[in-house]
Amino acid sequence: MYLTIKGLAKSFGENEVLKNIDFAIDKGKVISIIGPSGSGKTTLLRCLNTLEQPSKGLFTFEDGLTLDFSKKVNKQDLLKLRRKSGMVFQSYNLFPHKTALENVTEGPLIVQRRNKKEVTKLAKELLTKVGLKDKMDLYPNQLSGGQQQRVGIARALAIQPELMLFDEPTSALDPELIGEVLRVIKDLVNEGWTMIIVTHEIQFAAQVSDEVLFMDGGYIVEQGSPDKVIRNPQEPRTKQFLDRILNPGEY
Repeated sequence: MYLTIKGLAKSFGENEVLKNIDFAIDKGKVISIIGPSGSGKTTLLRCLNTLEQPSKGLFTFEDGLTLDFSKKVNKQDLLKLRRKSGMVFQSYNLFPHKTALENVTEGPLIVQRRNKKEVTKLAKELLTKVGLKDKMDLYPNQLSGGQQQRVGIARALAIQPELMLFDEPTSALDPELIGEVLRVIKDLVNEGWTMIIVTHEIQFAAQVSDEVLFMDGGYIVEQGSPDKVIRNPQEPRTKQFLDRILNPGEY
């Protein structure tokens, strides 16, 4: 397995948001995380790259890197973990005073200190890949929400991560713009990227995922293939959630 998570927990004061989370992901596979708001999905994703530091839990990577958050984790290991993943946020998180191209080159140039000529070439290729060849010199406020999110995806790809993390990448978009972002993600799936996607787009999750995790109340209630979790759920809470999402007119 590329990454194995065991016993992951996260508390904010007395509020236990994640409770004993176990799962694993292999190289080139896609996991989608679904569930109601407040179930811990985003916190789980943020723990995976330590935007939120876990209260406890064991992270084991196939290259031998192991982090045990029940103890003090050294800074070098934290840096190694952070370098492995690229994050796409639901609210884009672009620098408003930088162009699309500058947003994509920022991480590789400033954080990774890579060669400017090579990074600029890569950034242009990535923006072309996500359909923004003619928008490179525009600022975020000159772009639609869907275009901003595609810049966010190019920015995450530019650091050349091993793992792509998507935190509800379409939740801030108008319905007509959702498709353009999902198409880009689908292209990445077809290219074999290792990805974990938090999403409310249930049908999309069913199409692209190797595994689906349904979360509620800080727990993984059900996990398995899309056929098992989405099309034939076993747990009553999973059935109730999916019925309300897929048949909203009945409520």
